[in-house]
Amino acid sequence: MTPSPASPRPASPRAAAAPSTAYAPNTAFRQLRGDRSPGEFAAAVRRAAREIGEHVSCDARYIGRLESGEIRCPNYAYQRVFHHMFPGLGSAELGFAPRRTVRGRRRSPDPGPSDPTYEESDVLRRAFMTGGTVALASTLVPAQGGRDRGRTGRRAGSAEVRAVHEAVRQIRLADDRHGADGLYADAGDTLRGAYRLLDESSHGPAVAAGLASGAGELAISVGWLAHDSGRLTEARSYYAEALATARVAGDAALEAHAFCNTAFLARDAGRPREAVRAAEAAQLLARFAGSPRLLSLLALREAGGRAGLGDRRGCELALARAHSLFAAGPHEADPAWMTFFGEAELSGLAAQAWSALGAHSRAADAAREAVRLQDPHFTRNIALYEAELALNLAASGRLDEAEAARSRALSLLGHVRSSRIRAMLTA
Repeated sequence: MTPSPASPRPASPRAAAAPSTAYAPNTAFRQLRGDRSPGEFAAAVRRAAREIGEHVSCDARYIGRLESGEIRCPNYAYQRVFHHMFPGLGSAELGFAPRRTVRGRRRSPDPGPSDPTYEESDVLRRAFMTGGTVALASTLVPAQGGRDRGRTGRRAGSAEVRAVHEAVRQIRLADDRHGADGLYADAGDTLRGAYRLLDESSHGPAVAAGLASGAGELAISVGWLAHDSGRLTEARSYYAEALATARVAGDAALEAHAFCNTAFLARDAGRPREAVRAAEAAQLLARFAGSPRLLSLLALREAGGRAGLGDRRGCELALARAHSLFAAGPHEADPAWMTFFGEAELSGLAAQAWSALGAHSRAADAAREAVRLQDPHFTRNIALYEAELALNLAASGRLDEAEAARSRALSLLGHVRSSRIRAMLTA
């Protein structure tokens, strides 16, 4: 059963996060970003990569790792993209260290034998994405015995924390491109591996907080894959798991995210009143986060629930609030998981709300705008918006236009496996 969203705890201004390490910030690279948000800059990096035929999975979290100095020398593909974006600047001017000085070196100033923190944690990341629990367990380094040994006889450190958070990022990027259906089973194995790390390895408080945050975000990601592939009951269970993890860890940011997704699921599952309660709970938790864009998204979640209740006035007020908050612009405090939320998603969610209210012409206009604005990187979203457009054009009696939109959406389903979008097109 999903925990009741009626009485969320007040949000702490400082939510639990992954453990910090003393890195030298890359101030040169930070200056190149200017006043763009990390998410906007990451989108610019992806566009630049396409211009020169490269493929990079850049998001706000990766930009943050570069700027913090956690990644001192990006791989060759990223270096080519950055040199294309900033011609005339060498690696030193970009703030990057020479590759020979970082390759294979430990990052920690005094790394213990049980805490291998090699740059980018490639082995751990591959283990999460290809082998699930068994492969992940084989990458853990044995603890040194005595009181430091956990139930598995192994100790988790910052490398494992980064691996969990990297798994979240990889799953979200794969979902954006290909949809949920082909990812769900493997992602579930990854989640179980993360919880095994949290529950069965020994670790300090900072690592525990980072593992809890990562495991909770993984639970939300797997829940979304279940949602998008039509497994609504399973999705609800995963979101409840994320909520429980957030509350045990005292992580208000994670709890707000879990309520956000719970609201979306409840709307799609025909429980609009629960959707409104969950969205309101998330807004209470997020009010101290300093992110207008997050509050905008949560207002859209509320609008979707109120539309399902037939509360037109309440829906219109929530939509107006969402647009006003979005207009405040991006902020450093915007959560990394919100990289999908731009003008296209704003229009797409508004289209869904108008459609639920029966305002199909208005919904079609918003869906068409969402298609026009969407970054090509988000293939699944383009298919979703085209499907939404087709449904509302058909409901408005514009059958030829509806069939054209349906055909465009179907053409994208060769690359996107989403039971939810296919069901919309079947309808």
